[in-house]
Amino acid sequence: MPERIKALHGTQFSYEEVRDFFYRCNNHIESLDSAAEALFKKQNFHLDDLLSDLIGYLKQQHDIDIQMADISTKGVQRLFDPDTRILYLTKPSSSSRRAFHIAHQIAFLVCREQIEQEIESAELVSPQARSICRVGLANYFAGALLMPYTSFLQDAKQLRYDIERLSGLYSTSFEQVCHRLSTLQRSENKGVPFYFIRVDIAGNISKRQSATSFHFARLGGVCPLWNIHEAFSSPNTILTQLARMPDGKTYLCLARTVYESGNSYLQPQRRFAIGLGCEIRHAHKLVYSTGLDLKDPDAVEHIGVSCRVCERKNCPQRAFPPLSRRLSIDENARSAFPYPFEGPEEQ
Repeated sequence: MPERIKALHGTQFSYEEVRDFFYRCNNHIESLDSAAEALFKKQNFHLDDLLSDLIGYLKQQHDIDIQMADISTKGVQRLFDPDTRILYLTKPSSSSRRAFHIAHQIAFLVCREQIEQEIESAELVSPQARSICRVGLANYFAGALLMPYTSFLQDAKQLRYDIERLSGLYSTSFEQVCHRLSTLQRSENKGVPFYFIRVDIAGNISKRQSATSFHFARLGGVCPLWNIHEAFSSPNTILTQLARMPDGKTYLCLARTVYESGNSYLQPQRRFAIGLGCEIRHAHKLVYSTGLDLKDPDAVEHIGVSCRVCERKNCPQRAFPPLSRRLSIDENARSAFPYPFEGPEEQ
């Protein structure tokens, strides 16, 4: 295989391998959830002072010191030196981010065996995919340690999945809470099955997980009619949308922007929109359904996966014709919709 093709395969498809693995697991890794919950209880960690508890645990149990340093200039946020037993964290950074990085390091100290077992079960093809998966599983453990399954799900249900209240209660970020909500699928104690997605202002997907049947675009951007794009026009506001996919399933979709500081005038601020959603049959469990008529068909926006695979004929926002249909051009008439094509009419 030519080197260029090898490089493309390694950079592009390795991430897809790992995403498919998490999708097959319904975005829930029980071995790591159980291990994180057990460690939280055994060490008697406290939510109100969890960052200090984690720092103390690393020092007392693993002889690892935490040192804040300006390592962002090296392009990293966390750096562990096994020789000096020092975990360097970039400064400045939020307490929620520091706690997450420490919990990530703890994953490799106490759950290395479980992580390797999960990687073996994933049957990943490339070494790059195994490395990506190893990091992803450590991240999973970190979120599970900061937001232990049983207590977090109980609070989520009690608060009707109010993301901002959960964020305050667990001292975690909006994005961390959304990601955690998408993982609560323990067989005997399930939460609402959510999808979770993060996109930039150009519509590029940098994170996507799902415990639902929601379809994500593998190539190109996401549907322009989805409210996740509108979030950039309403910073820090949680937007709601009832959206129906081409398969007929309707979702309650939430979207909000999040920002990551560049820590320097010369470093641009990173801006993303976070999307979280569930099938409409679960929507009444969410505080965000308040005031919405979940039974009104006119309140539903018809969206798709992406233009290349969407077969909705009467979409005014279509950017490309669908790959599966033949164009139908009438030179004597101008269609009100871009790229008219052959196919059955929408129901």
